[in-house]
Amino acid sequence: MMKLSAHNPHTARSRRRIAGVMTGVLAASLALAACGGGSAGGDDNTLTLWHNATTGPGSEYWETIASEFEASHEGVTVEVQAIQNEDLDGKLQTAQNAGEGPDVFLARGGGKLRDMVDAGLILDISDMIDETVAAEVPEGAFSAYTIEDAVYAMPTSLQPGGIYYSKDLFDAAGITEEPTTIAELSDAVAKLKDSGTSPIALGAKDAWPAAHWYYFFALRECSQDVLETSLAELEFSDQCWVDAGQDLADFAGTEPFNSGFLTTSAQQGAGSSAGMLANHQAAMELMGTWNVGVIASLTPDEQPLPDLRWFPFPAVDGGKGDPTAIMGGVDGYACSSTAPAELCAEFLNFFMSQENQEAYADAFETIPVNEKAQDVVTQEALLPQVEANNEAAYSQVWLDTSLGQNIGNALNVAVVDMLAGKGDAQGIVDAMSAAAAKE
Repeated sequence: MMKLSAHNPHTARSRRRIAGVMTGVLAASLALAACGGGSAGGDDNTLTLWHNATTGPGSEYWETIASEFEASHEGVTVEVQAIQNEDLDGKLQTAQNAGEGPDVFLARGGGKLRDMVDAGLILDISDMIDETVAAEVPEGAFSAYTIEDAVYAMPTSLQPGGIYYSKDLFDAAGITEEPTTIAELSDAVAKLKDSGTSPIALGAKDAWPAAHWYYFFALRECSQDVLETSLAELEFSDQCWVDAGQDLADFAGTEPFNSGFLTTSAQQGAGSSAGMLANHQAAMELMGTWNVGVIASLTPDEQPLPDLRWFPFPAVDGGKGDPTAIMGGVDGYACSSTAPAELCAEFLNFFMSQENQEAYADAFETIPVNEKAQDVVTQEALLPQVEANNEAAYSQVWLDTSLGQNIGNALNVAVVDMLAGKGDAQGIVDAMSAAAAKE
């Protein structure tokens, strides 16, 4: 079971609330949808869906789900729109501010979710979750979208972060063991350079992939108590926050990243950081679980990379963080507060069936939250993630997600500035603190 950090708890009270839902509540006639509000277009038999799978099996999955839902719900239309991941949050915020947001959308947790809840933009689905779904999805997955006992999104997949690598390139460089410490990771970087291979692909053009390195160093440097208190109180005075930045600065000083990493995108095309790993132009990339599917879509034959493997972010010498702690999150989908409530909730439950979760796992090459669907996970790069997730002392949601859009963006930009030689470790902490002061 996924264990999430205490700053976003899923209480026993809210779990009982979900488990006690009557299975028949979502069998109400579609005419009741009007009682729950209306879509932005005013059509209570139409759902608009925004997701971030712009190509390949992921995009096909949502088109299929939409068609199957329409076929089983006469008179209902599901309009699907795929938006590039890096553009999604901004377009969603703009559309919601204009009162034209989608009915169903990919939702981030943490501070970003809380901002939408506070603004009244998102539907409380606590009493609309089907009994079967509630029984087959672990509490930790729901907790990622729980605020003050209320559930605001349906989780779909577990997203533990870590380092993906090419076993073939490791073998060619004489690397026989997965690194467990930063010293061992640095040794692997040196061996890969000697073999003529770019060690680590980094898409810093999109900011957040570069910031991931800082997040993980903070996870290893800061104790769980300090991390959770800092995120809850938006106060970053503990030395571990500066130490994390210095760790990254020192590591970056060994030049482990691909040439031109500051102008490299993360997931868009063969020249992206994911594309470099997909085409054996680099040996490693720090990323979340979705990377398996992204890499598969960027290989020459658009098939999963056979030699793709994964290991957890290494331990930091002297760090106070638990070396088994996982950084990541849970993907999920939410309903707008203006969507036809019963219809929207029924759609969420529809794609959470075991069969549809198995299809989701296959399409996105990821770990489904429905425990009965997890047997379909066979990818060599995913299996150790299931084990690491189960054995983690705790799991911390991505820092920019936890902190919310304003502080998170300030953090991400400050990390890139440091890597570009325009800032330092203290500057990252100062940027977070300055943004927090405006909250």
